[in-house]
Amino acid sequence: MQYPVSPKVGQSRFRRFRLFSPILAGATLRERLIACFGALLAIGLTGVISGYLFGQGPHLPLIVAPMGASAVLLFAVPASPLAQPWSIIGGNTISAMMGILASYCFSDPIIATGVGVSLAIGAMSFTRCLHPPGGAAALTAVLGGPVVAGWGFLFPFVPVALNSCILVGLGVLFHKLSRRNYPHVVLKPAENAHQTVDLPSAARIGFREEDVDAALEALDETFDIDRADLSRLLQQVELQAVIRSNARISCADIMSRDVIAVGEASEPEAARHLLLKHNIRTLPVKDPQGRLIGTVGLRELATSAETISGAIARPAVARPLDAALSLLPVLTDGRTHAVIIVDDDYRILGLISQTDLLSAVAQLLPNDSAAIPDVA
Repeated sequence: MQYPVSPKVGQSRFRRFRLFSPILAGATLRERLIACFGALLAIGLTGVISGYLFGQGPHLPLIVAPMGASAVLLFAVPASPLAQPWSIIGGNTISAMMGILASYCFSDPIIATGVGVSLAIGAMSFTRCLHPPGGAAALTAVLGGPVVAGWGFLFPFVPVALNSCILVGLGVLFHKLSRRNYPHVVLKPAENAHQTVDLPSAARIGFREEDVDAALEALDETFDIDRADLSRLLQQVELQAVIRSNARISCADIMSRDVIAVGEASEPEAARHLLLKHNIRTLPVKDPQGRLIGTVGLRELATSAETISGAIARPAVARPLDAALSLLPVLTDGRTHAVIIVDDDYRILGLISQTDLLSAVAQLLPNDSAAIPDVA
C-alpha cells in the first residue's frame, strides 16, 4: 500500500497497519474468540480428565507443556495440515519418543536436545504427522528431569499420547458444535456431472494443476496449506476477480421477468406440458402465498409421476442486486440450468438461465471485428 506522505510517516503507518492486521489469511475477530474459548475448555478439561484417570501427584504431570502449542493450532488454524488429529497425536507422541531415545544415547543435555529435535522433525516428516509442538515434546522428554526419566519409554504414551488424544477428542467435539470443518476435509476436485472423461466446463480454461505445481517449484518454499486447498483458493480468487470487474451487471439486469411457474398442488402432467410448451428445463414451484418452495424439471417428474411435491428439487436462488457473474459456478456445475431470483420474502421476481448468463458474458467480450482485415 502506498501513502502520499513522507517515507518516515508512511513507514510508521505501515507498521501500525501490519501490527493490528490479522496475521493469518481469513482470520477474523469471531474466529479468534472461538479459538480462545475452545482452548480454554479443551486445555482445562484435558488436565481434569488426565488427573481423574491417573491421580494427582508429583510422580506424573497432568498435562505437558506442548499441549498449549497444540491447542493454538487446533483451535486457531483448524484447517492447517499441521493441526489435524494424526499430526497432533502422532507428532507429539513420536517426537517425545525421539527425545527419550536421544537422552538415553547422549549424556550431554545440549547434544541430546539438538539430536532429539532433529530426530523428531525427521520422524514426523516420514510418518506424515509434522506438528511444530512436537519439537517441544522432544525437548520436554530430554530436559524433563527425574519425573520423565522415571517413566522412561512410557512417557511418550503417558501423559503425552494421553493428553494429545483427549485434546483432539475435545477439539473434534467443540468444532462440531461450533459448526467448523474439523478434521479438515479437503474437497475433491470437481467431477464431470455427465460422467464422461472430459474435465468439468469450469476447469477447461484458466490455470491447471500442473501450473500450481510449477508455481510451487518456482517459489521453492513450503506453505502451511494443503495443495488441494491452494488450488481451490486460487479458483475462488479468479472468480472473485471476474465478479469484481463486472459488478455493474446485476441479476436484475439480465433476468427473465415473465416466469412460468406452477403451484405445489398442480398435477405432474400440467408441469410436463409447461416445460415442453415453453421449451424450458426448470419450472419453479410456489406455495399458495406465491413463495418459492423448489423447482421441477423433466428429470424430477420422471422419477415421481404421482405428485409434484414428491418431485420438487432444492432451488438455486439469488437476489436482484447480486452480481450476475456470481452465478457462474452454479450455472456451470453441469446440473443446474436456472437460478431463481427472489425477494426477501422468497417471492419469485425472475429467473436467469444458462442462456441468459451466456448472453451477458458475450456482451462483455471485446469487439475486435474492426481489427480483422477484410479478405473479400
